[in-house]
Amino acid sequence: MTKLTKNQKLAAEKIDRTRLYTLTEASSLVKDITTTKFDASIDLDVRLGIDPRKSNQMVRGVVSLPHGTGKQTRVLVLCTPDKEAEAKSAGADYVGLDDYIEKIKGGWTDVDVIITMPSVMGKVGQLGRILGPRGLMPNPKSGTVTMEIGKAVKEVKQGKIDFKVDKSGIIHASIGKVSFEAQQIVENAREFIQMVNKLKPAAAKGTYIRSLFLSSTMSPGIKIDPKGLDD
Repeated sequence: MTKLTKNQKLAAEKIDRTRLYTLTEASSLVKDITTTKFDASIDLDVRLGIDPRKSNQMVRGVVSLPHGTGKQTRVLVLCTPDKEAEAKSAGADYVGLDDYIEKIKGGWTDVDVIITMPSVMGKVGQLGRILGPRGLMPNPKSGTVTMEIGKAVKEVKQGKIDFKVDKSGIIHASIGKVSFEAQQIVENAREFIQMVNKLKPAAAKGTYIRSLFLSSTMSPGIKIDPKGLDD
């Protein structure tokens, strides 16, 4: 069993495991219990009352966080030459097509998001075995396969993220940094949870959001009352 460090023990002592916190309380507390020397990520875990093995209960979507994620998102745009200038002016980090496809085939995946256009998906589709397991495969549902290349790049750079429920029925999302103000964490979390609620499958029965936990890198999770999101 892994031994807790002194700071981890102090952080754990500040959390009352017998109660549910409001989102406002949790957002302040997560900043208080984080002792990392780097700007840790703030993560939200949402356990859903669905069966992710059934296609009609899959939950997947995109959301634009009002305060962004605090991360520098590296964007690769795979497009035809006529779209390259649009991609570059919108802030894409890498722009090209055949040269980057060959680079990816050689094992390069040093990006966070890949955006492409419908006309080149035939070429990009060859990369499915490499990009799929890394969550990098462009998808029309997440807005990463589009003719509006510039718009898509700007949205990603400004804090648009996509999310998907895992095999355990949990959605994991990074919604900010510890350096954010507590109110910024609250507003990002609310926006995210509202989007998850909008995507509730018609086939889902019973309690939809079963539990919510807010944490930072290496911190304990703080359990949030799903009814206390507006407090």
